Amino acid sequence: MVNKPLFIIAIVLIAVRQLSASSATEIIISIPDQTLAVVDSGKLIARYRVSTSKFGNGDDVGSYQTPLGTLFVSGKFGDHLLAGTVIKNRAPTGEIIAVDAPNRDAIVSRVIWLRGMERQNLAAHDRCIYIHGTPEERRVGRAASFGCVRMRSRDVIALYDRVHIGMHVTISEKAIDELLPREKPTLLSCAD
Repeated sequence: MVNKPLFIIAIVLIAVRQLSASSATEIIISIPDQTLAVVDSGKLIARYRVSTSKFGNGDDVGSYQTPLGTLFVSGKFGDHLLAGTVIKNRAPTGEIIAVDAPNRDAIVSRVIWLRGMERQNLAAHDRCIYIHGTPEERRVGRAASFGCVRMRSRDVIALYDRVHIGMHVTISEKAIDELLPREKPTLLSCAD
């Protein structure tokens, strides 16, 4: 007998892979460089500083680590919210926090929820691993999160508008320059 919940999850994952395979836009995150890049059809579209986990990399429940590997965007929350709006349980609370407000470490502005596609990151969705805004913008650029990928509010708002459900997200321990596609020379760049 077929396990219906697992069968449904398998069908959804296959559909998402096919949907995202037709889309050339992807997100690439480099842990050592604390950098997120948006790539479309092999071309760098945008680059942002981020903050990944201060507890290292992994996907164990309760580890507060950032998962590695290929994931995909499974949900987006925060349409049209003002920068700094606190989001709790993927819903706005109505409170707005100023950048670098003392003693405030909330999820703000936008939430991009990730779901793992590999054995090494299958717990990411249940762990509520997000790409989200942080009021602690002074910490962006170094490992400071509790597992999520944090961004400045203005950056996560810009990213949010480029992201679609099913978009692939690769989180790697490689340097960003190793992960980005090499520019192909054109006739104009080969002048003598």
